[in-house]
Amino acid sequence: MIQSVDLDAIRAARQSLAGLVDHTPVISSLALSEDSEGGVVLKAENLQRTGSFKIRGAMAKLASLGPEVRAGVTTGSAGNHAQAVAFAARHFGAPCSIFVPTGAPITKIESSRRLGATVVETGPDLRAAVAAAQEHAASEGMTYCAPFDDVAVVAGQGTLGLELIEDIEDLEMVIVPVGGGGLISGVAIAVKSLLPEVQVIGVQARVCSPYAGGAAHEGPVLTLADGIAVKYPGVITGPLVARWVDDIVTVDEDAIADAMVMLMDRAKLYVEGAGAVGVAALLAREVAPSRTGTTCVVVSGGNVDLGVLPGLIRRHENMMGRRLSIVARIDDRPGSLAKLLAVFADGNADLIEVEHIREGLDLHVRETGIRATFEVRSAEQARSLVESARAAGYDIHATSKLSVS
Repeated sequence: MIQSVDLDAIRAARQSLAGLVDHTPVISSLALSEDSEGGVVLKAENLQRTGSFKIRGAMAKLASLGPEVRAGVTTGSAGNHAQAVAFAARHFGAPCSIFVPTGAPITKIESSRRLGATVVETGPDLRAAVAAAQEHAASEGMTYCAPFDDVAVVAGQGTLGLELIEDIEDLEMVIVPVGGGGLISGVAIAVKSLLPEVQVIGVQARVCSPYAGGAAHEGPVLTLADGIAVKYPGVITGPLVARWVDDIVTVDEDAIADAMVMLMDRAKLYVEGAGAVGVAALLAREVAPSRTGTTCVVVSGGNVDLGVLPGLIRRHENMMGRRLSIVARIDDRPGSLAKLLAVFADGNADLIEVEHIREGLDLHVRETGIRATFEVRSAEQARSLVESARAAGYDIHATSKLSVS
C-alpha cells in the first residue's frame, strides 16, 4: 500500500501498470511551435486506453488493494475517472458502482456501462456524486476510489511524467490541465525529482479555478472543460500542487473552444475541452513557452461529447468568415426565392439552410422574409455576395458575426 507520493512510489506504480496502460506518443506541433515561437509537443493522452490519463491512477489504485479489490469498488466522477475505474474493475474482476452528477456527458456514462459498471446519476455536481459513492462504499463493504485525492492515484498519474523524461531530451516546460490536482501533482513530482529546473505550469477553466484563486460555485458549472470542473483543492493534492507546481493560469471558454477546433483541424487530434486547456493557454498567450528547450502540453483526454461538435464547428466557421447568414425581404410570389438564391449560387456560395420568417419584420402584405445561411470561402467572398444581391435590388442584411454589415 502506497503511503506517500515520491519518485519511488511513482516508479513502483509504473511497474504495476506494465502491459495495462499505454505509453502514449509525444507528437510535434508545427502550428503551435510557429505561433508560440518555441518548440512545442503534445503528449497525446487522448489516445490512451479509455480515452484519458485517468486509467493510470485507477489501475494503480486497484492494484494497490490486493485481495480487497474482490469486494468491489465505487467512485464519484464526471466521466473520465468513471471509465477508468470501470476498466480497471473489469480487469481485476471486481464489482463496480459509479456515481455521476446529473447531466454528466452521456458519452462517458455509456462507456462506463459498456465496461460493466453500474452507473447511478445523483446530485447536481461532483461533490454530491462523491458523497453518494462514499456512502455506498461504506454500506456495501466496497472500496471508494477517489478521482484525484489519493496517494495511489497520484502515483499512477505520475507515470506520465516518467514517460516525458524518457521521450523528450531537452524538456524545459510541461503544461498540464488541472481539475482536482492529481495529474499535475504526479507529473510535477516525477519530472522535478529528476529535472528540478523544468517548469510545470497548470491550467484551469476560468469559470472553475480554485487553484488559481477562483471562487467556489454552488451548483453545476457550465464549461466546455467539464472534466476539470472541480470546485475545491484536494486535501492531499492541494499541498502537493503548492509545493511542486510553478504556476497556475486560467483560460476562458472561447480559448478552450479555439483550442479544441485547432487540435482537430491542425493536429488531427480529437480532444475534449478539459484536455485542450493547455493548448488554449498557449493560443491565448496565458503561457509563454520555453524559447530554448521543448515545451510539452499534456492533452489529457479525448472523450468529447458529440453534441458539442456542431456548435464548435459553426462558431469556428463564423469566426473565420466561412459562414454567411442573411435576412432578406422578397416578393411573396412563386419563383422569388429561387431568384434570390440564384444570386448566391452564381457567386459560388453553398446553401446550408433557408426558412421563411413572417414574424418580427415590418413586411408589406405581398412580402415575405427569408433567413438563409451559406457556406463561403472567406469574409471577402461574403461581402461580395451581399453587394451583388443588393445591386440586384434585394433588401438584404447579413447577420454573420465577422462577415459583413
